[in-house]
Amino acid sequence: MGIDAVRAFLEARAPDIAIIDQASSTATVLEAAAALGVAPGQIAKTLSLRVGDRVVLVVASGNARLDNRKVKVALGGRPRMLAADEVERLTGHPVGGVCPFGLAEPLPIYCDLSLRQFAEVYPAAGSRTASVRLSPDRLAELVDAEWADLCSLPSPV
Repeated sequence: MGIDAVRAFLEARAPDIAIIDQASSTATVLEAAAALGVAPGQIAKTLSLRVGDRVVLVVASGNARLDNRKVKVALGGRPRMLAADEVERLTGHPVGGVCPFGLAEPLPIYCDLSLRQFAEVYPAAGSRTASVRLSPDRLAELVDAEWADLCSLPSPV
């Protein structure tokens, strides 16, 4: 699936959004920010979590950290990261390319409020070298995400 599923998703729901395929890895926040020439916070990372008996995706700013207390309050349980094989099976995307587009199985998606600090963000696009550029509100709208306060931003230095 991966990038082909994302391409099909975008062609059907947002044909104006182009996939940006880099020659280098965008698998981590820092690699993606360097490859795209943007701040690490503009990278919209997708976290695959198990909360109780549910699997959810959380899309957050690259500089945000998941806050266990906030997740427990908002989603009703302590979050646990999924293993790589489970992530790929449920999303259809490899770790490093996980995104909320073109999923193998429908999953609840939450966009963290940390994304709203930027006019444009860059989530992955189903591969370790691809991403897309769009506004946080457009991202949430495209994937029917719910906005939630699930992460904490680093303290200013």
